[in-house]
Amino acid sequence: MTNSKLNPKVDAFLSRSEKWREEFETLREIALDCELVEDLKWGVPCYTVKSKNVVLIHGFKEYCALLFVKGALLKDAEKLLIQQTDNVQAARQIRFTHVEEIEKNKTKIKAFIQEAIEVEKAGLKVDTKKNIEITIPEELQKTFNEVPGLETAFKSLTPGRQRAYVLHFSQAKQAKTREVRVQKYVQHILNGKGLND
Repeated sequence: MTNSKLNPKVDAFLSRSEKWREEFETLREIALDCELVEDLKWGVPCYTVKSKNVVLIHGFKEYCALLFVKGALLKDAEKLLIQQTDNVQAARQIRFTHVEEIEKNKTKIKAFIQEAIEVEKAGLKVDTKKNIEITIPEELQKTFNEVPGLETAFKSLTPGRQRAYVLHFSQAKQAKTREVRVQKYVQHILNGKGLND
């Protein structure tokens, strides 16, 4: 791995990472070995080809993951790719709980990355379900009226992120719970973040 490929923002991210650090470093090495350009986007390492996002490295409580932005288009005979939630249309993850898993699957990971690069170079697009009508819950609409810029920030989110918020807020049976959920995520929405970011 040549040092010219290393992005200082990702170095800083890794130096702050306590959990999953070894796993992140191994995934980083694999991604850079595939000739991808490294950046830090949405607060996580992101790897691109021709300025198009191909794969991201994420850390969660129970696992770390390599997220393929257009993973739904990749061939996955062994069913290794995971759709994070029903609302995620394009992205897919490969999850790991320890560095040995990554080492053991290095060849498969590289094959997925190479295929993802080819998908991006070919300009392929995931056929997403557009125009899924989302109904803004009353509690969210009320908060839009009370918090300047919130509605604009919400409408600037990707449709998938908007849908995730609406589903999360709407799933609460009681109005009070819906209100609490909305209030909890006001700053998140204003910061342009999704429900799980």
